[in-house]
Amino acid sequence: MSIQFLQHYCLTVPDLALGRKFYEDFGLEAEDRGDHLALRCSGRDQDQVLLVEGTRRRLHHISLGTNESALPGLREAINASGTEFVDPPVQVPNDGLWFRDPEGTLINVCSAESAPWAVAPEWRINTPGHYVRQGMRGFPSRDTVVKPRRLGHVMTFTTKLERQVEFYTQVLGLRLSDRSQDIVAFMHCPGGSDHHVLAFLSGTQPGFHHASFEVANVDEVGLGGRQMIVKGYRDGWGFGRHVIGSNFFHYIRDPWNSMAEYYCDIDYIPADMTWESKNWPAESSLYIWGPDVPADFPVNFENPD
Repeated sequence: MSIQFLQHYCLTVPDLALGRKFYEDFGLEAEDRGDHLALRCSGRDQDQVLLVEGTRRRLHHISLGTNESALPGLREAINASGTEFVDPPVQVPNDGLWFRDPEGTLINVCSAESAPWAVAPEWRINTPGHYVRQGMRGFPSRDTVVKPRRLGHVMTFTTKLERQVEFYTQVLGLRLSDRSQDIVAFMHCPGGSDHHVLAFLSGTQPGFHHASFEVANVDEVGLGGRQMIVKGYRDGWGFGRHVIGSNFFHYIRDPWNSMAEYYCDIDYIPADMTWESKNWPAESSLYIWGPDVPADFPVNFENPD
């Protein structure tokens, strides 16, 4: 009785064409569905981002997948928590359960299977005493087209971190991977998943912080970020490496000041493992190396209603 994977997220944006251009430049593939725009990762038969038109950019909803047999138990747990179910929105696919989490974010839980994604070629890297790449050059082509393989996680702002952690663990069955004091918390799926599929960052109001997309290797993290900056998008933060989750990262600002992240080499927590959650000191909450954290990185640009 738990969530099995992150299916997609949906944003309301004031300009669908501008949103489409950003995500296509980022490496996703767009499809116009009439009342909404769907974006997918190349080689993956699963919507990863939905865009619907509205007066401003805001988080519309997050969709989480589980198996059919888990839905009745999740329905019961959600109902027992005092959370009310709501009518599904008309602009997007609306199967499953719809409700708002304690922060007011619209959540969809539906019966679905996580679609497979394109496997990356082995990244052969030489280290002292381990020369696995011999007789060939290691650098990538300058013309490499960076295409994310899948949506990995979504981070949202929260005004009450403990309340969110309690709801997502005790009601939806996710598990706390790691946290850093009252700053940030990271959640994974119990059936085996990345170190985090959802994360919560403390702020003064709810909202969307970023979504993260897996690419093939460290070179593609660096190339993807550089290519987006050359196209005129604002650098969010990177290139660097996180402590919590361990992944390499580069964040890029979208036209409305939220972010999309290229990442690779994140920690994976298998289903049969008892993972020890740690409460990291503040200095380890964001990174181990890279540029200094920009002053606006933790700023919520999602204007309230």
